Amino acid sequence: MRISQLVEESGVPLATVKYYLREGLLPPGTATTATQADYSEQHLHRLRVIRALTGAAGLPVQRARAVLALIDAPDGDLFESLGRAVAALPPYAGVDPDGDYPRARAVIERLGQLFDPQYAAVAQLEHALKAAEDAGLPISDERIEAYGRHLHAIAEFDLGQMPSAAAASDAAAGSAAIEYAVLGTALYEPVILAMRRLAHQDVAAGILEGGHD
Repeated sequence: MRISQLVEESGVPLATVKYYLREGLLPPGTATTATQADYSEQHLHRLRVIRALTGAAGLPVQRARAVLALIDAPDGDLFESLGRAVAALPPYAGVDPDGDYPRARAVIERLGQLFDPQYAAVAQLEHALKAAEDAGLPISDERIEAYGRHLHAIAEFDLGQMPSAAAASDAAAGSAAIEYAVLGTALYEPVILAMRRLAHQDVAAGILEGGHD
């Protein structure tokens, strides 16, 4: 397809497509003349991935570039590549190489889960737990266990849907797995948040005066 068709089908403005090409986020098309090139369905898919990262996920271009580089060429172990890719997503707490993260460690160990202080979500959890404490609303053990049980079930479902997760040695399978994990995290976490709030509304309506029938 010509670039005009790529623009039409993707809904991405021409100037933005050209910017992605200049920045290397979108690979060049196949040159047909000195000034024209053909683009494929892979380019269309790549544009949608870029828009998801820079739009819904809110990543700046440099972080989106890092994620795309991992999708294109997973570096080493798939588990580690997934961790680096997810670390590029907000919120950005900043991993301290020497950090102990006592609050997060206590929660993770209570749930019997893997504690890896270099995984970005550990620092994120530590900051969130401290913020709750500072506000006078520390997280109770009962809440931790309830959240942990249900969120672990969500994680098991999500990872069970990962494409070709068992074929981690295959480069294409690794790329598909990273793309799934990153986009799933970026796009589904807001869904989980919204569904939690809707569940609160429904429960409140059932127990408070003025609730629905």
